[in-house]
Amino acid sequence: MDDQGPDLSQMTFEDALKALEEVVRKLETGEVPLDDSISLYERGELLRKHCQARLDAAQARIEKIVAGPDGKAVGTEPFEA
Repeated sequence: MDDQGPDLSQMTFEDALKALEEVVRKLETGEVPLDDSISLYERGELLRKHCQARLDAAQARIEKIVAGPDGKAVGTEPFEA
């Protein structure tokens, strides 16, 4: 299982999620040899972490939206990574 796919840092959330779904689909079939299953699992874990990091960053950006006294969004603040 040498083909690990594209570099994670270049993948969008959606692309990483699709790749993760493909890894899960392959593992669920039970037809992948053991060594390849281990490689797929490792790739899946990297994809999961990448997706989680992207979600965490998006959540932090959303939390930076400034709410007025009535609770409605009145602006935003810069998000600092």
